[in-house]
Amino acid sequence: MSDQTENESEDITAELRQLGQNLKDALRTAWESQERQKLQQELQTGLSELGDALSQAAREFGSTQTGQTLKADLEDLQERWRTGEVEGKVRSEILDALKTVNRELKRATQTTPPPDEPDTP
Repeated sequence: MSDQTENESEDITAELRQLGQNLKDALRTAWESQERQKLQQELQTGLSELGDALSQAAREFGSTQTGQTLKADLEDLQERWRTGEVEGKVRSEILDALKTVNRELKRATQTTPPPDEPDTP
């Protein structure tokens, strides 16, 4: 390699090293900034309040007749899934759907011979 090529290679390496250091410094500065810390606190507070509100709404909904009915339906579904009743039905329906798709694809891709052309005198 010529001296000029070696110098250019060293310059590129040095510039890439400096770019890496600058990026690291910029990220550290952004991470430690007041704005980032304030935003983080706002997000944490907001998410906490959202969680509290959702928990309260779930408790209130759970105490209604509709909530009790939904809870019973979900428990029934869970039991049927545990015993395999739902799984068997889902498997059966998936199998039927796959058979239908395969049958239709096969029919769509089968070549049909062109109709006989009438004899022209």
